[in-house]
Amino acid sequence: MILVTGATGNIGSALLKELQSFGAGPVRGLTRDSARAALPEGVEAVEADFARAASLKPALEGVRSLFLVSRIGSDAAILEAARRAGVEHVVLVSSITVQTHPHLGPAGENLAVEQLLKDSGMAWTILRPTQFASNALWWAGTIRERATVRVPYADTGLPTIHPADIASVARAALTESGHRGRTYALTGPERITARQQVRAIAATLGREVPFAQISRQEAHRQIAAFLGDEAADAVLDVTGGDLNDELLTVRDTVSQITSAPARTFQQWISENGAAFR
Repeated sequence: MILVTGATGNIGSALLKELQSFGAGPVRGLTRDSARAALPEGVEAVEADFARAASLKPALEGVRSLFLVSRIGSDAAILEAARRAGVEHVVLVSSITVQTHPHLGPAGENLAVEQLLKDSGMAWTILRPTQFASNALWWAGTIRERATVRVPYADTGLPTIHPADIASVARAALTESGHRGRTYALTGPERITARQQVRAIAATLGREVPFAQISRQEAHRQIAAFLGDEAADAVLDVTGGDLNDELLTVRDTVSQITSAPARTFQQWISENGAAFR
C-alpha cells in the first residue's frame, strides 16, 4: 500500500494519476476533506488532521511506502507515526534551497526534516525541486482582473519545474528499485524568466497581459504582508536577489530517472490556462 499526502495538491494529484496508470497496486490519498477530494477512480480517500498525529493511524494501516510533502504538519510526529505503523520507505519533497541557500530559515527547516527522516530508521528518498511552474498561479487573480503583473527580477531566468515532473520522479522512487538512500535535485529543462512566463500566459490567453518590473523593496512589502519579513526575504533571495551557479543549473535528473523529457513551462500553461481566464 502506498499513501500519498497532499493528495489534492499540485504534486500529489499528479502522482496519484501516475500511480494508477502504472498499476502500482493499492493507493491511498490523504486529505483533510475526503468528501471534496475528487481523487482518481480506484484511489482510496482517507481523511486526517495533520495537527493531530493520532488521526493518521487509520490512514497508515497497512502502508509500506509514504509520499510526504514536508511541513504540512508536525513532520516529527508524522514520521514517528509512520515508523510505528511499519512504513518501510518514505519519499520526501524537500527543496533545492537546502543546497543553494542553506543559510536561509526555510532551507534550514527543510534540512531538519530531511535529517529527521534519515534518523527515523525507515528507508528514504529525498526530492529537492527548484521553483514550481505552478507558482505562476500567484498572478492568476491579477491577470483575470486585467491588472498589471508586477514582479522583481523580471529578467532572471530560473530552471522552473512542472509539478508533474516531481510526481513522475516520486512515482519512480516509490515503485522502482535503486532509489532508496538517494537525494535528487530536480529542475525543469530550461531557464525561464518571469517576463517570459507572462508572455507565454498572454499567448495562451490570446491577449496582452500588462507587466512591470518593481523594486525588491516594493516586492518585499507585498510578500511580507502575508508571509512575514523573513519568508519574504527568503523568497526574494531565491527568485533573483541572491543568485549562484547551484540555483541556476539546469539538471537532467528528471529525464534520467523517468526516461522522458522534462516538461516545459509552456506545457504547464497550456494545461492550466483556464486558471488565468
